[in-house]
Amino acid sequence: MRSFLLALGLSVSLFANDIIVKESSFNVTDTISNIKKIVEAKGFTVFAVINHQQNASNVGMYLNESKIIIFGNPKIGTLLMQEDMQVALDLPLRILVYLDANDKVKIAYRDGKWIKDHHFLQSENLTNKVNKGLNKITNKARLKVK
Repeated sequence: MRSFLLALGLSVSLFANDIIVKESSFNVTDTISNIKKIVEAKGFTVFAVINHQQNASNVGMYLNESKIIIFGNPKIGTLLMQEDMQVALDLPLRILVYLDANDKVKIAYRDGKWIKDHHFLQSENLTNKVNKGLNKITNKARLKVK
């Protein structure tokens, strides 16, 4: 029983931040490029792609390859901010793509449910739409299409 409770506590702490992580079959640069093409085709604005590895290198430090793409759609973001202005702290949306310690390319993003609960948003339909959209974008960007 003690082992079970310890394992349960560990699994809760691993998912406490509600970060969704997926493995990509592409390298970091190609995965970011795929995401960029997909979100632009859906009418989102890409505000920035930040290269964390390059920024670390610029100050004489090392990071594995890691980039974050920041994008959004004011039609959706505005509706969320009308409910709770503080949700702007988590907008625009961000997807992190990085090379992990095992040389696997990972895609990570915050679960929309966390955003909804953290900001006490009532728009479950809207946050579900955001979640489904992020899921589709990341699945399409990470999988090799034959």
